[in-house]
Amino acid sequence: MPKQLNADSALSPWMESIVSAPQILVGLSGGLDSVVLLALLCEHIDPQRICALHINHGLSPNADLWQALAAEHCDQIGVLFHAEKVEVRSSGEGIEAAARHARYAVFERLLEPEGLLFLAHHADDQVETVLYRLLRGSGPKGLSGMPNRRSIGAGTLIRPLLPWRKSELQRCAQQRNLQWIEDESNADNSFDRNYLRNKVIPNIALKWPDYAQSLQRSAQLGSDAEELSKALAGEDVLGLDPRVERAGWSISIESLQSVSLLRQRNILRHWSGFNNLPMPGPKIIDEILESVISARRDAEPKVVWQSQRWARFQGRLYMLREQAFQAHSELSLQWDMQSPLVLAAGGLLCTEETMGRGLSAEISSVQIRYRQGGELCKPVGRAHSNSLKKLLQAYGLQPWWRDRIPLLYVQDKLVAVGDLWVCEGWSAGAGEKGLEIDWQVDSISQIIT
Repeated sequence: MPKQLNADSALSPWMESIVSAPQILVGLSGGLDSVVLLALLCEHIDPQRICALHINHGLSPNADLWQALAAEHCDQIGVLFHAEKVEVRSSGEGIEAAARHARYAVFERLLEPEGLLFLAHHADDQVETVLYRLLRGSGPKGLSGMPNRRSIGAGTLIRPLLPWRKSELQRCAQQRNLQWIEDESNADNSFDRNYLRNKVIPNIALKWPDYAQSLQRSAQLGSDAEELSKALAGEDVLGLDPRVERAGWSISIESLQSVSLLRQRNILRHWSGFNNLPMPGPKIIDEILESVISARRDAEPKVVWQSQRWARFQGRLYMLREQAFQAHSELSLQWDMQSPLVLAAGGLLCTEETMGRGLSAEISSVQIRYRQGGELCKPVGRAHSNSLKKLLQAYGLQPWWRDRIPLLYVQDKLVAVGDLWVCEGWSAGAGEKGLEIDWQVDSISQIIT
């Protein structure tokens, strides 16, 4: 059993992080759990260092009243208060999941680099989470429950109350004469978690009084299994010739298929997580294996899920950020080549001054267009002109970029194609100043380490 709940027992494991943190945020709904957490933090930290975040979901007729009460409470204890109203839109996962997504989106946006976000989840919440995920068919990661610490946005989320049951939080609140809000929706058993809390868990407790400890042990075993699968995936990915690509990453399909199917699934699940992207579930992984990896060599299959796209080209599997494939906002742009030019979907064109290579520095301005079909050009060093279509194939540019690569024009003459080549007659000569083009697409330098 954990020590009695107080500021020291709850926060001492986190004090080193707290002392150096440039920002301390606390999720404050106004309910028992968050009010207790805020009180304990104020006992250990100067309240003026703390900012309480209240997310108004607008789902209750009392939502604005709760916000006002939370603001008043923070004013009384000298804590900075920040509230945001969010629009909760259910997209098939249910209203609870939609509210969570909206809430965490605010947390991620407000967290500064190395900032801390404290949330008041406790042991009973952990039990509900494990049971809920078990009934949804989750694997080791889901059954490991909520971690007491994880990265979120630019900062870190910490759950210091996870070792304690709600009854201990109630005792702590009564000792401090704390007041809190009772959310009437907690009695609505149409919500999955409420049904578990109000109907299922009380019956489990009658038969198995130690259910909470047992489920926490199972959660720890799930966490251990997840860490092992992650470590194995990390070692496996390093053996697949991983590369950073435009808007994503790639690995060797031949090397991937050299390991067992079980390890292939494990790699595909964790590969996203290694790069701070949502981890796909079994259905998406099966689709990648069947539709992309097993496709015939001349096919151009793709799987798109949430923020990611998987595709194959020349024996490699690509995992790309789907945001990079937004439609072009303009058909043409003028560029002075002095300052970076922002393109659609986070793309960027930059130049670097050089000598004897790149585009001639005498060119002061170009027009940016995109492939329409029928373009001809002759790259410097090639014997003959050819169609842009064939040249892009010869240079090995992936098919999904061929209609998106920026084309540089001067008075309707094609002078350069992205950062692939400069056309004959437009390059810097020996000893002349030149400009090398750098075409970035949602540029990501991060890769598994």
